[in-house]
Amino acid sequence: MAAPWPSGPAASDTVAARLLGVLWFVLVTTGPWGAAAGGGEETLKCEDLKVGQYICKDPKINDATQEPVNCTNYTAHVPCFPAPNITCKDFGGNETHFTGNEVGFLKPISCRNVNGYSYKVAVALSLFLGWLGADRFYLGYPALGLLKFCTVGFCGIGSLIDFILISMQIVGPSDGSSYIIDYYGTRLTRLSITNETFRKTQLYP
Repeated sequence: MAAPWPSGPAASDTVAARLLGVLWFVLVTTGPWGAAAGGGEETLKCEDLKVGQYICKDPKINDATQEPVNCTNYTAHVPCFPAPNITCKDFGGNETHFTGNEVGFLKPISCRNVNGYSYKVAVALSLFLGWLGADRFYLGYPALGLLKFCTVGFCGIGSLIDFILISMQIVGPSDGSSYIIDYYGTRLTRLSITNETFRKTQLYP
């Protein structure tokens, strides 16, 4: 038998309480909480985690090239570990609850193309044998090397200029590759301004 509808002074309070209960039930089942409980919210990919939610290992460096061992097309990858209690999709697409010891994704880092030309050797040749053109021969410029040899380094002026240019890494190997320099050593980074960078739109969160 159904309960009688309340009457009297407390009737309005009871009706309001029942209406609030119905409204709360509707919100829970159809609102954002209900969608999350029903699996409607997609799990974030691990590579989309914010800084501080993961840590990446340092790349393994090749002793001969002083570049990451897996450097291909100027790009290498390092393993990254999401922080404990982070749930995201790993590089295999599997939703995983991480403890801090599992690899979540591989982060790309830049690397350089080298072809056996040592920066230290080039500078030493330019300093001590530059007047004979040894630095230019070493870097793959035989014509300039022969010219320096025949003119004794352009009477010393050309040797001095080449030493400055090579030391500043402005003159490099003729094949377009980079010098072999210690990975954590002093490297020259060239910055250029183009139509895409000098008026780049600032993005605000």
